[in-house]
Amino acid sequence: MSYLVLKYLHVIGACVLLGTGTGIAFFMLMAHRSRDAAFIARTAGVVVTADLLFTASAVVVQPITGLLLAREAGFPLGEGWILLSLVLYGVAGAFWLPVVWMQARMRDLARAAAANGEPLPAAYHRLFRWWFAFGFPGFGAVAGIVWLMIAKPGW
Repeated sequence: MSYLVLKYLHVIGACVLLGTGTGIAFFMLMAHRSRDAAFIARTAGVVVTADLLFTASAVVVQPITGLLLAREAGFPLGEGWILLSLVLYGVAGAFWLPVVWMQARMRDLARAAAANGEPLPAAYHRLFRWWFAFGFPGFGAVAGIVWLMIAKPGW
């Protein structure tokens, strides 16, 4: 596979990670602010699907294309910016995996509340606070990786 094709796939993957993450955060926050359990349930259902379809695909593609790109460009995997990128990738994954579970659980809690004509339970609100907090280090790690990918600082 040519270097430019690999680079293209890698950049598209980074765009998908950042774009999907930003979109999901926005739509979940707007649904939450509505306090409408049925709307939250529908939005969270779409969000979970988008995360599994788009984010999960990019999560698989990024390390593969990154490894192949480093090899093609002659960068040793022990290069500082590559190692830091890998650490940040682990951080992003450590925060993303629980977030996917939280989104599915919030969806289920909102569905049950809507079906029973009840307000959102305390468990939903607790999960939302954790979900919101986990977004900062997860998103920050991905943003940091993109910066490292572009700048390739020579430490």
